[in-house]
Amino acid sequence: MSDKLTELLALLDLEQIDEGIFRATHPKSRIKRLFGGQIMAQALMAAIRTVDAERSAHSLHGYFLRPGDPSTAAIIRVERTRDGGSFSTRRVLVTQRGETIFSMDASFQEHQSGLSHQLSMPDLSPPPAAKIPPALMDGVFVTWRHEFRRLQSQTPQPPEQFVWFKVTGKVPMLPALHTCLLVYESDTALLGTARLPHRGRYHRDHMQVASLDHAMWFHRSFDINQWLLYAIDSPSTSAARGFTRGNIFSEDGTLIASTVQEGLIRVSGSGS
Repeated sequence: MSDKLTELLALLDLEQIDEGIFRATHPKSRIKRLFGGQIMAQALMAAIRTVDAERSAHSLHGYFLRPGDPSTAAIIRVERTRDGGSFSTRRVLVTQRGETIFSMDASFQEHQSGLSHQLSMPDLSPPPAAKIPPALMDGVFVTWRHEFRRLQSQTPQPPEQFVWFKVTGKVPMLPALHTCLLVYESDTALLGTARLPHRGRYHRDHMQVASLDHAMWFHRSFDINQWLLYAIDSPSTSAARGFTRGNIFSEDGTLIASTVQEGLIRVSGSGS
């Protein structure tokens, strides 16, 4: 298990300081603003801690309101919005220095059977272990982009990409932990996909990029220890915003989750 994965697992073990109130700390190596996936994962973990164990998260909708400061612990407050016969809803506010940096509504459901169908997974296979450079194993997840060399080109590309990812160590079989780790990784590659059609028309140093909101739906149970495929596309960019969608499949082709995100993509200066 990489040091970064070990650290993240510790960060998800939130300190409870009162009923529905938790304290969250951050990676020691983080210098600039906090990674949105981390804040979402910690916010969801706080909400999970207030819900009956028989109910699992099936959706979340979050807004990034201010940049997070890595040098300051965050306070997470969970409001018990509703506990019904089958569903529970929680509202979560994450604050630093008295200001809200992230807000989220999350919904939880008891397991129920019903109709079932899904989109087919793209015909792709995980990378062979022998092809993964050791340096990729240093993070929380190892990621492998399909057609990586083409995506590196500074020429316009179709607004889609396919990313295999897997944790860099064995994670305990705790569904809540697996869900929060999936939320963490779901915040990667989305806005980069929205920029692909515009390659060669801007300098990254002249661009301001930030997640604005993020929604996620969990369709089926999964194992975060297996390879997962993130199939991402971007239907539109406009008004300094990029809109992206993602479907996450398990290695056997099961659709386990879906995401939608909009982010700021603001070009300053000449942009050329």
